[in-house]
Amino acid sequence: MKPLLRWLATLLQRLLAQFVARRPNQASPDGPASALPTRSPPAIETAARSCASVIIPALNEATRIAEVVAYALSDPATAEVLVIDDSSIDQTANLARAAGAKVITSTMLGKGASMQDGARLAQCSLLVYLDGDLSGLRPGIVSDLCRPLLQDTADFVKARFGRSGGRVTELTAKPMLKIFFPELAHIVQPLGGIVATRRSLLQGLQFEDGYGVDVGLLVDAHLCGARITEVDIGTIEHDSQPLHDLALMANEIGRVIFGRARSAGRLHIDQISAMYESQRQAAAGIDYVLTRRRNRQRLLLLDMDGTITETNYVRELARVTGHQQELDDLMVDTLDANTRVSRVAAMFRFVHKQQFTQVARELGIRPGVIDFVNQVRRRGFMVGVVTHSYFIAAELIRRRIFADFAMAHTLQFEQDVCTGQVRINSGFLADGVGTGAMCKSHLLRRFLDDPTTPRIQLSWVIGSQAEDLPLMRLANRAFAFGSGDPRLRGQDGITVIDSFNDLLALLPDHELVTAPVRTANDASP
Repeated sequence: MKPLLRWLATLLQRLLAQFVARRPNQASPDGPASALPTRSPPAIETAARSCASVIIPALNEATRIAEVVAYALSDPATAEVLVIDDSSIDQTANLARAAGAKVITSTMLGKGASMQDGARLAQCSLLVYLDGDLSGLRPGIVSDLCRPLLQDTADFVKARFGRSGGRVTELTAKPMLKIFFPELAHIVQPLGGIVATRRSLLQGLQFEDGYGVDVGLLVDAHLCGARITEVDIGTIEHDSQPLHDLALMANEIGRVIFGRARSAGRLHIDQISAMYESQRQAAAGIDYVLTRRRNRQRLLLLDMDGTITETNYVRELARVTGHQQELDDLMVDTLDANTRVSRVAAMFRFVHKQQFTQVARELGIRPGVIDFVNQVRRRGFMVGVVTHSYFIAAELIRRRIFADFAMAHTLQFEQDVCTGQVRINSGFLADGVGTGAMCKSHLLRRFLDDPTTPRIQLSWVIGSQAEDLPLMRLANRAFAFGSGDPRLRGQDGITVIDSFNDLLALLPDHELVTAPVRTANDASP
């Protein structure tokens, strides 16, 4: 038996040697063998496996998130999948985790913040961004997007799908790019969120908060001298953006492109601030907020100062800007609310916008508020931040706690500097046109009187100041922090609480009929 095995081993060695001797020499100076298929260079082919971190910003994407995660993991170029969750109230996080993704809660509501969080936490030097609502993707898109980066022919790769974009792409983004950045006029999908790039490039770029994040990164990459290319990924299925969001989207994208054009010295008209103010005021209006209710029948209104935040925003802003004594004098004066708001705003004339946002970012928020807001939204509540302070701060606080909207007064800015003028939010006025005393209860009344079906069936209010009494009395249930205004204690119908955790046990067990909540993270412009 042993001689037979030795003979077979010898025979196999000879056959193997003949096979190797007959193989074409790929390095021959006579040129490559014509029988061999053309392949990528060995270094690129090796690197293409497990070379990229796939980042998926997601908000309430339970319908498709598992499918998108599984798709990304099936691509040989994918080393990891990060789902950056904007505190979703559906099963997005659980489904993504079960599908194999690493799930991280974003530091702040908004696609731009989620994209930046993903870039910071990714393990790979190559990043690929996908949307969480995609379907109908052909195999290999992650590899196809990474290939120009691996071949060092591009630094920023946009996905091209179809021959044209949506309404905002065609009517706003492309015409503006053609005027101000003609070098980018050939990009078919400037607003598309499917992108591959180097993490080192993103570290020097600005991530916008809203709809303009994708076109902002595109223009910034170009201005940095990055090589930009497109890769055709065929056709995809993508959720459509609601019609009433398109005007805000167009304004935001216009603001971003105008801003980049001015910074690059390509804009010689002073219209940017006016356009931004128009967009910001539209987002602060009660009519726009009502369109975003989307069948939710439960409403929670959270006072900002002393309820969400531990200190008063205007007082902190006055301290930082050196107007504390002036503010104290205004607070003790016997002024009506409208006049006081106007005079306090005038006090901040010449203060830069960055100062307003910096104070709002650093303001302490009460422990447990983020988890409470998330649990409330899971029970079908629409959650709003209300304040007689300024929208520039309330909107940022709203995003910090993952609420649905903010209602506040809007300061006027020119060249990012406060003019000292303020526009009273019409939602706080009984007639809605700028006359009469303002009161937060008028805002709740607008929700209750909204004829859109289904109508509001349950309203909660949480506050900490006596000025909120009319609002609290109009709500079905009202709560006041015990550490707040002592005049709220002992009031009929108002429950005194010490923390947001006290409220968790009082939440309704089941949500009423609601429609899926979609925001800028799943925009299909």
